[in-house]
Amino acid sequence: MLEILSYSFMQRAFLAGILVAIICPAIGVFLVLRRMSMIGDTLSHVALAGVAGGMLGGIYPIYSALGFSILAAVVIEKLRKQYEQYAELSIAIMLSAGIGLATIFISLGNSSSAIFSYLFGSIGLVSNHDIFIIFILSLLIIISIIFLYRSLFYMAFDEEAARLAGVKVKWINLYFIILVAMTIAVSMRIVGVLLVSSLMVIPVATSLQICKSFKQTFIYSIIFGVLSVLIGLIASFYGDLAPGGTIVVSSVVILFFVLILKGIKRKIKS
Repeated sequence: MLEILSYSFMQRAFLAGILVAIICPAIGVFLVLRRMSMIGDTLSHVALAGVAGGMLGGIYPIYSALGFSILAAVVIEKLRKQYEQYAELSIAIMLSAGIGLATIFISLGNSSSAIFSYLFGSIGLVSNHDIFIIFILSLLIIISIIFLYRSLFYMAFDEEAARLAGVKVKWINLYFIILVAMTIAVSMRIVGVLLVSSLMVIPVATSLQICKSFKQTFIYSIIFGVLSVLIGLIASFYGDLAPGGTIVVSSVVILFFVLILKGIKRKIKS
């Protein structure tokens, strides 16, 4: 472990990875409980279009991905109002648009190796500038979650009751989906745009198996997220593998380990 930390690029990777491991499950808890898990996947595809478009236009990819994702988040909220009876259509529309744009931009460019690093993450290419952007945006996301925690909690279980209780549901919904977009843009350097939604969902799915309250679920989701990232980065370093894949596989292994332990415990009790 000390050998890994002797490399400056791994120090940056662990710092960025821990920040990502905190914000992804923290946002993911509210996504899962509101049955909005697919929004993360949709915005990640839009972020990929942003990365490819940024490379094509000479713009820093995290900035372009952030801009594309936030714009898509706003459009999704607008479309949800247009299709109130078929709200999932807004997600499908933006997913299609994201994939289409990404395909066009990638075909127009000639930087497939650079795109690959954003698709599946890269621990060797995390720069000091990346760390600065990740830190600032992660701090904003964490502060926003703390400030809106009670409102998001109410809305996660009953949006209509939250509205009647005086929660500004419309604006908080819009701001929350922008936070999701920011989380994806922040996380793609480590996890990759195609896998970041998994880190939002799987640690939450694991914590739901063992937790009895919302607060426990929230805390354990972050713990499982951090554990997944640490294991994944170590495996990525020694195996020369894409960090996004090792992080997501680590989180899946932890989920199945918890499920097996839960099954054994149930059999012992019976």
